[in-house]
Amino acid sequence: MTRPAGRESTMPGNNDIRILRDLAKQVSRIAAKDVQDQRRDLWRRHNSLQRTRPLIYVRWFACRQEVLGPDKLRCQDPFFRNYERVLRESILQDRLGDDYIIEPWVTVQATYGTPTGPRRWGLEIRHIPSPERRGAWMFDPALKTEADFDRMVPPRHVIDEAASSRDLGRLQDAIGDILEVTLDRGPHYRHWAADISTDLAQLRGLEQLMLDMVDRPAWLHQVLAFMRDGILRAQSQAEAAGDWRLCHHENQAMPYALELPDPAADGTPVKRSRLWVFMASQETTLVSPAMFEEFMLQYQIPIMEEFGLAAYGCCEDLTRKIGCLRKIPNLRRIAVTPWADVRSCAEQIGQDYVLSWRPSPAEMICRGFDPDRVRRLTREGLEAAKGCHVDITLKDVETINGNFDNLIEWTWIVRDVVENSA
Repeated sequence: MTRPAGRESTMPGNNDIRILRDLAKQVSRIAAKDVQDQRRDLWRRHNSLQRTRPLIYVRWFACRQEVLGPDKLRCQDPFFRNYERVLRESILQDRLGDDYIIEPWVTVQATYGTPTGPRRWGLEIRHIPSPERRGAWMFDPALKTEADFDRMVPPRHVIDEAASSRDLGRLQDAIGDILEVTLDRGPHYRHWAADISTDLAQLRGLEQLMLDMVDRPAWLHQVLAFMRDGILRAQSQAEAAGDWRLCHHENQAMPYALELPDPAADGTPVKRSRLWVFMASQETTLVSPAMFEEFMLQYQIPIMEEFGLAAYGCCEDLTRKIGCLRKIPNLRRIAVTPWADVRSCAEQIGQDYVLSWRPSPAEMICRGFDPDRVRRLTREGLEAAKGCHVDITLKDVETINGNFDNLIEWTWIVRDVVENSA
């Protein structure tokens, strides 16, 4: 949806809107570059298991405070300030020169009419904060006893139409004649709220969850089935309402494939079978493959099966679980993390799936930038994954020591290694 032309005259006194419009024009020019279509073609073929060079993606949002902290943003209105950050991130991403695709639209998140966030299951997800800045919080489980399970509520998909329309209209009025503005009406129960694993560990506690697999398996299966069915119900309600759209692809990379329609801001409803889905279970990293399959994967598969293609894994080591993952009928991408045995994963994955290699950000850049080390680690990783359909994702970059140029140089070095090892 685009804003009618000719309304800019009502805005000259609004400095926030002038800032947004300038940034939107820059993003519009970036999105129109020929290289975006070249990247789309590469990702389509790569994700469809056709031979391409290894593709490169830098997910640097973890260190955004160093680059786009409060002192770097100029908008005063919190609503516009959020989109200022989104637009500035796109402009910075373009500077990196990786294979990320800058799309010609901006997304406004719909407001939901049912409890979301910490109360999405009826029990509040709570944490005990660290006394140290950016320190690790502790679990504060709400699902303390088996009886607490009776207080969990099944999720529903309900959109607050008035609030959503208000937010959509504000951004359309500001920049809708420059960039398309689309409303994300997808269900709250997707991504991390739909892998079961994340929320269950938050509600029960990580150690207690693993103990439950031995001490009270029947009860745990009951909880898992409740959460699986609740997620499926909410996602099905969204589909019946026509609220799944092509902007809802998700695979922790560029979600293009020859088998599926391209991502788009088009408001036309689609079935889940036309979309990518992302799933993970970082919380079961330390359990055996058999327990992972029994107490997590078998409950995740029915959720993934509703979608066209699936990507599995985030930061967990899946080296010993790839055999289990083969039971996902629509699996296409597998994450190979810094803690995984890349060579062993490559031998198991072969050319059946995309191997999404995630080298250690600590080794690559966070502990100090050493170009020679970057070259060596990249060569070693590519050699270990030789013969596979590989892409390289630098993610969870907690710090760049305040130097964004290091990320630019990292990308240049990795691209150089990729092109000279082809």
